[in-house]
Amino acid sequence: MLTPAEITARMLERDAFSAWLGVEVLTVGFGESRIRFTVREEMLNGHGTAHGGIAHSVADSGFAFACNSHGVKAVAAETTMSYLRPLYAGDVVECHTREQHRGRKLGRYEATLTRGTEAVALFKATCYFLAEEWG
Repeated sequence: MLTPAEITARMLERDAFSAWLGVEVLTVGFGESRIRFTVREEMLNGHGTAHGGIAHSVADSGFAFACNSHGVKAVAAETTMSYLRPLYAGDVVECHTREQHRGRKLGRYEATLTRGTEAVALFKATCYFLAEEWG
């Protein structure tokens, strides 16, 4: 069986979007991940803040690493995002995703995005476990 770090590495080999986001994996374990990225100018919207899709996409990447970490392939079934504070170019943001529940077919995960010690967004997601293992 592959370790969570090995599974994440395999996922990243084919994940051009996480690479474009500049996602850096800090830690990954069973049902958990911690990643980081820096907001760039091309990620800003017309208000001069990060487009909401950027934070959501980073959280989705962290969620993917966490829910696939047990060795069973998983895909998103539902996600929600709450934006607490705007992000600006140059902001360094960490996303910590934690497993809340893992059943036979569904898993529930929550993530907090922070800038320093300040929470900037909250992400909740449900995944569906496929009948296929990482290997």
